[in-house]
Amino acid sequence: MRFDPDVLARIGTFVAAHPGLSLSSASNLLIDEALRTREHPTVVFRDGPGGRRARLIGGPDVWEVIQAVQSARAAEPSLSARRIRALVAESAGLTVAAADAAIAYWAAYPTEVDSRIDRARAESAQLREHWQRTRRLLDK
Repeated sequence: MRFDPDVLARIGTFVAAHPGLSLSSASNLLIDEALRTREHPTVVFRDGPGGRRARLIGGPDVWEVIQAVQSARAAEPSLSARRIRALVAESAGLTVAAADAAIAYWAAYPTEVDSRIDRARAESAQLREHWQRTRRLLDK
């Protein structure tokens, strides 16, 4: 594949900011993300402490919305899908359409989103365990 010089320079800048990526892997990543954004126009990709992730434009990460849907479903198993969507949208400060966009992205890429949720849960459990050990030590 041949890139225009300006595009190649911008990819080079991206590679420099993302250690571990080669020009080829960065190009693959960025093309994949562009195609996903075409499929899901309200989803963009951003860097963060946990790496790049899908995010709603002007809103939370997709995994956060999906985790909220899962939590709402677990807490209120009798609610209809419409009510779950409305509850999640309201609690996250989103429109129902934005919540639906996150759900649609998850439906297309469940492994990616579920992996991010699993990682967040593991980090939360580690923090909780650390806090509990600290409290046990200090409360003696």
